[in-house]
Amino acid sequence: MDTHAGEPTLKPYLRHHHDHHDLQPPTSVKASDALPLPLYLTNGLFFGLFFSVAYFLLHRWREKIRNSTPLHIITFPEIAGIVCLAASVIYLLGFFGIGVVQSFISRGSNDSWDVEEDNNVMIKKNGIGCTPAESLACTLAPVSRERVVAPTIQLEPLILSGDDEEVIKGVVSGTIPSYSLESKLGDCKRAAAIRREALQRMTGRSLEGLPLEGFDYESILGQCCEMPVGFVQIPVGIAGPLLLNGTEYMVPMATTEGCLVASTNRGCKAIYASGGASSMLLKDAMTRAPVVRFGTAKRAAELKFFVEDPANFDTLSVAFNRSSRFGRLQNIKCAVAGKNLYMRFSCSTGDAMGMNMVSKGVQNVLDYVQTDFPDMDIIGISGNFCSDKKPAAVNWIEGRGKSVVCEAIIKEEVVQKVLKTNIDTLVELNMLKNLAGSAMAGALGGFNAHASNIVSAVYIATGQDPAQNVESSHCITMMEAVNNGKDLHISVTMPSIEVGTVGGGTQLASQSACLNLLGVKGASKDSPGSNSRLLATIVAGSVLAGELSLMSAIAAGQLVKSHMKYNRSSKDVSKIAS
Repeated sequence: MDTHAGEPTLKPYLRHHHDHHDLQPPTSVKASDALPLPLYLTNGLFFGLFFSVAYFLLHRWREKIRNSTPLHIITFPEIAGIVCLAASVIYLLGFFGIGVVQSFISRGSNDSWDVEEDNNVMIKKNGIGCTPAESLACTLAPVSRERVVAPTIQLEPLILSGDDEEVIKGVVSGTIPSYSLESKLGDCKRAAAIRREALQRMTGRSLEGLPLEGFDYESILGQCCEMPVGFVQIPVGIAGPLLLNGTEYMVPMATTEGCLVASTNRGCKAIYASGGASSMLLKDAMTRAPVVRFGTAKRAAELKFFVEDPANFDTLSVAFNRSSRFGRLQNIKCAVAGKNLYMRFSCSTGDAMGMNMVSKGVQNVLDYVQTDFPDMDIIGISGNFCSDKKPAAVNWIEGRGKSVVCEAIIKEEVVQKVLKTNIDTLVELNMLKNLAGSAMAGALGGFNAHASNIVSAVYIATGQDPAQNVESSHCITMMEAVNNGKDLHISVTMPSIEVGTVGGGTQLASQSACLNLLGVKGASKDSPGSNSRLLATIVAGSVLAGELSLMSAIAAGQLVKSHMKYNRSSKDVSKIAS
């Protein structure tokens, strides 16, 4: 087995140093080493100088006032005194002032630190190690008696100046944790390259087809992905223009499924030719539902009545809203299961998808309620009554995130010329497939043809959480003939579209570009939350186009033919294999 598989692709990214003596910890140098006298004598000297000179100058000032001598007339001893006073002030500020300022700064940014359990050393989230002064403070922190660890002055000196080959061997042997490479190296790309090479050596399998170059690894540190070894390329296609509420949108779709973008594009064409679609936001509320337990079911019911009482809503909302400028509590609905209580909090979250925002607000409310219900045992901040990333009737009925309905009236000639079918056939197919067929299958929110296809593609392109495709794809597609049977009315109702335009993967370069294409990049300054709401309506409009096209293809018997044309490679596989 070649233990260096894939090594040629790694060389451009690895730094080699021949001086292995650099791996020894550097001798710590203190600022007081530069003083001509011991530190305590120097401090005493400047303290004495400060007070004596200050007393001398104040005494001279009082004498001048008594003798009516102008204060601007200064003698040589007074000049020397002013110089000595300035020197002592500069020294004392430099010795004490910097430490005080640093203590305030570090106290205000405690949330930017994590504790690495393996070595009881504090590490900044941005991947850069502590400064020598901060590292010294880290080593003075209490160490568990159960596990005595030698003090570590600095996080990165053993690796930052070392040879990459030595680091790779350390990762392979297990002496250097793979997850700590970014913080110890201070270089995210180099860390990914080293981790990649170590992985190839440990598994004996090459990662040659997985790209490494051309990605900003610092942009994902601490927020999107841990321990990266490369990135996956997903092609992005464009469907459109989608004419929605009088505005045209070019919809980016990241997918590896052939025919999907082409089909959605055909649906957009049919909608455009018929005058466009319209959408309406029905509700905007992200949810989180903690589970708490009491000693009796009676106490659980008492808390239910307390939090659902309108008289207590203002007090609870004040506690909840402290967590964010944009998170605003809307309502709380509870469900009791014996001694257990599930409280489903709903709130608006601005342009963020809002899961973290809601969780922080819920924690504030739980802390507040704990004072009146000290016997409440908080089992979990999420009790699955939310419900996140799982098919659930509560989301289908109550909604989660953005609830949107989108509709369009497709003209008869467009159905015939663009969609290659007729209205009666479409209406009958929708009834038997999307409604009756889904009911026969016991579907939960799945009364549609392929809403998940479009939702997933748009989510990946715009940096949404693809796992939330589960509830975001809840959709019921309705079709009926209107205008005396000459036109087709089609609508999609989607109660739980969970999207955001800030946070998570939305700020990565590629995903940010797709959001910018739609005109919903970042947070709206004029109307907080309007960008995420617009994105939700675009998702619903895209689903409408996808449903219209796929149903037409099935009605016309074109599904297999179109997939054979667009979803099959034209390459000669036999030649490639040989």
